[in-house]
Amino acid sequence: QVQLAESGGGLVQAGGSLRLSCGVSGPTRFMAWFRQAPRKEREFVAAIGWNDRRTYYTDSVKGRFTISRDNAKTTVFLQMNSLTPEDTGVYYCAAGTRTIQSSLGQASAYNYWGQGTQVTVSS
Repeated sequence: QVQLAESGGGLVQAGGSLRLSCGVSGPTRFMAWFRQAPRKEREFVAAIGWNDRRTYYTDSVKGRFTISRDNAKTTVFLQMNSLTPEDTGVYYCAAGTRTIQSSLGQASAYNYWGQGTQVTVSS
């Protein structure tokens, strides 16, 4: 059983930054961030190998977002820079205890989800 608790969302102007946090209790193989904009499907943003810290990003956020975790393996972060209105949405952290690398971008590969935090980027 893995419990997740997100924080850090909010309203920011285009070009600004936000840092999301997700408390993680329980062992996992991968942690990821997904986001869902209004009337759109949930999409993969970034993932991190919980043991090796290897990171993975969707193309639209490469160079702007950074996923990381603390040394104690209790929190995963998403540092978001150079935000645009297209980054607006509800951001979810997800834990995949059985996820494999080839399925990192699929929401169905993750078996635990946080409640979501709203990120709004104004133009």
